[in-house]
Amino acid sequence: MMDRRLLFHEVLCEVLGSRNVYFQPPESVKMCYPAIVYARNGIKPTYANNGVYLSQMEYSVTVIDKDPDSPIVGKVALLPTSKFNRHYEKDNLNHDVYTIFF
Repeated sequence: MMDRRLLFHEVLCEVLGSRNVYFQPPESVKMCYPAIVYARNGIKPTYANNGVYLSQMEYSVTVIDKDPDSPIVGKVALLPTSKFNRHYEKDNLNHDVYTIFF
């Protein structure tokens, strides 16, 4: 599972165009913006022959940017299985939250 998460991390870095991608960062981490923060939400199993055939991790992916019209939002929206959840503003930063299975 770890290798799959690292692959997802690299996909997000490519979408963002920088290494400002953070997996479940602690409060002490000083983030640089624009950034993408993601965390695991759950696991989506696919069943076959009375067992789990395939499982995909469900991630909450948040694009954080000062720009309310950030082009990164559109790039994340184009990722396979990406589903937009909500937008909110906090500390003069725009947050766009997606659910993505990977």
